[in-house]
Amino acid sequence: MTLRTKLLASATVVLMVSAASAAAAQTCTPKVAASELVKAGTLVMSTNPTLPPLQYVDSKGELKGMRVELGKEIARRLCLTPEYIRIEFSAMIPGLQSGRWDMINTGIFFTPERAAMMQMIPYEDQAISISIAPNSKKNVKSKSDLAGMRIGVEIGGFEEKKTRELDAELRKEGKDGLTIQTFDNFALAFQSLRAGQVDGVVSIDAVSKEYDTRGDFKRAISGLYPAPVAVAFKSPALADATAGVLKDMKADGSLGKLFERYGLPMIDGGYVVKGPNR
Repeated sequence: MTLRTKLLASATVVLMVSAASAAAAQTCTPKVAASELVKAGTLVMSTNPTLPPLQYVDSKGELKGMRVELGKEIARRLCLTPEYIRIEFSAMIPGLQSGRWDMINTGIFFTPERAAMMQMIPYEDQAISISIAPNSKKNVKSKSDLAGMRIGVEIGGFEEKKTRELDAELRKEGKDGLTIQTFDNFALAFQSLRAGQVDGVVSIDAVSKEYDTRGDFKRAISGLYPAPVAVAFKSPALADATAGVLKDMKADGSLGKLFERYGLPMIDGGYVVKGPNR
């Protein structure tokens, strides 16, 4: 088990920012009422740090990545102290609904079904990729080339749903379907690929590209099932305040610079809260 997976396994571990950052948040008045937060003066965010370069744990055990930086900046502009809880994706929505955290900041794909349950702000464009082992002899260039392959994917997310749709597409075309193996997180799925237990892993474009650049895994197919990625909230007031922050960050150029630094696509248009009664 890698250090990253061991750290993720401690699902209840809370990562707090430095005392200096906390002190900075207290120099201004919080822009969200304490009644709208899990913990007064704090923005508690859930993350699944198995998706480099978006969210991951470095060699020192610290959370890094674009979404981690974005969450800290949102908290700073709301005059709140950022706090992260590392948790598997399958627990994200139930935890939000039960009041364990204020914000899902793990790159949750936006769907109308999810927006019927919680407040969501689409902010990032993503799509799905298929990664294979760097020494794989399989010639994978299109979806039809995946027929008959053993595919690993994180359980409970948009990626699993689309993998099952892809399996159905292949079978409808008279081809062999996929043998789908689900994992608690992407780190475990990629470990299985490294061990030769699956032929490929479904993840998002940015993650597959990162592993390909490192030489860890080869990105065979990308750009499948494009969809917006969102942050999500239980509190409408907090969602509205965060949408205002994202709009301000876009206007002052800081959001564009963050996305550019990580080579990621922003959504077109503004930052609108979509949720129940919206």
